[in-house]
Amino acid sequence: MNLRRVVVTGLGAVTPLGNTVEELWISLLNGVSGAAEITRFDTTKHKTHFACEVKNFDPTNFFDRKEVRKLDPYVVYSMASAEEAINDSGLLTAELDKDRVGVIIATGIGGFSSFLQEAVEYGRGDGTPRFNPFFITKIIGDIAAGHISIKYGFRGPNYATTSACASAAHAIINSYDNIRLGKADVFVTGGSEAGINPAGVGGFNAMHALSTRNDDPKTASRPFDKDRDGFVLGEGAGTLILEEYEHAKRRGAKIYAEIVGGGSSADAHHITAPHPDGIGAMLAMKAAILESGFKLEDVDHINTHGTSTPVGDIAEPKAIINLFGDHAYKMNLNSTKSMHGHLLGAAAAVELIATILALKNDIVPPTINHFTDDPDIDNNLNFTFHKAVKRPVNLALSNAFGFGGHNTSIAVKKFDE
Repeated sequence: MNLRRVVVTGLGAVTPLGNTVEELWISLLNGVSGAAEITRFDTTKHKTHFACEVKNFDPTNFFDRKEVRKLDPYVVYSMASAEEAINDSGLLTAELDKDRVGVIIATGIGGFSSFLQEAVEYGRGDGTPRFNPFFITKIIGDIAAGHISIKYGFRGPNYATTSACASAAHAIINSYDNIRLGKADVFVTGGSEAGINPAGVGGFNAMHALSTRNDDPKTASRPFDKDRDGFVLGEGAGTLILEEYEHAKRRGAKIYAEIVGGGSSADAHHITAPHPDGIGAMLAMKAAILESGFKLEDVDHINTHGTSTPVGDIAEPKAIINLFGDHAYKMNLNSTKSMHGHLLGAAAAVELIATILALKNDIVPPTINHFTDDPDIDNNLNFTFHKAVKRPVNLALSNAFGFGGHNTSIAVKKFDE
């Protein structure tokens, strides 16, 4: 079977580092931290008082006030980033068969804040079930994809993927596979999350997953640093337009990059901890590279999962060394989570956007907040600490792993005819 080529023709983002792709990219190159004191609720009784919140975002720039009340923030973020990506791609002015345009938007948790709000209000009442008529449609995980398809009339495959912090990567890989197999010509895909609320912070605190560096939030996300103490919770959305190459070429679309492989695996090890030797991570990367048709030594850059957790940041470098051997030391690795925090179900989409821009511009954004080498990590690896690095980037991987042992890796290459 002849598989079709898949290219990226549009990007959109709402993140703690900016509410457009351009703002995100500038902040990444400048090593800006999006972490700050939480403004959404009183954190006095929480162990962690900070997060990477989306800032200066006005939903009424996209919806009227009446409509905003019907939507959870994760849907608002998703639709805003989708609008940027669709406009960027030029799809709205193209002749499209909308039956062959699909939407797959991931989320790890869905309408968490709306669920919490309704539950709290119910608990304060007398037991009478007085719920918002939009309660269910605000919280379900597939609804962002539904809203986008309704707004634009896209009638192709439409659903959500959920695999914790690998959710958006699975959405993108599914979209890529659908196009390769000829089931659609275009996909709007990515992920969104809005979990910065008392239950989100409290829940991750209870499992000791979050940093508690309340005295210095901006340096709290410390991937691969000896003194890392957990991830920094983030929120936002990333959206990509994937398109069959000939379809994009016919309409004269701008092409950012080509997706050439998607690997998935399971650790089959533990509900939250990765396999200590990174076996699942290695399998996902290996599968992505095998599918790409390239060799291991062709990879120039890996945007790692790199969450700043004690165990995860040891396992992933082991996986890279075990798979790549000597070539592991010739690549530029980084973790953009050091800047935008961990966007959970949206993380893989935002990080793939960063990887694509690194490829397009031949610049690898830094891993910030490195102060002390960890003796349990091979520090001969190039983690691109402190400053962005200019270098040729022709083939790159973007990794994403999730609770439950879900592992993904997406291979993307510089576009050429």
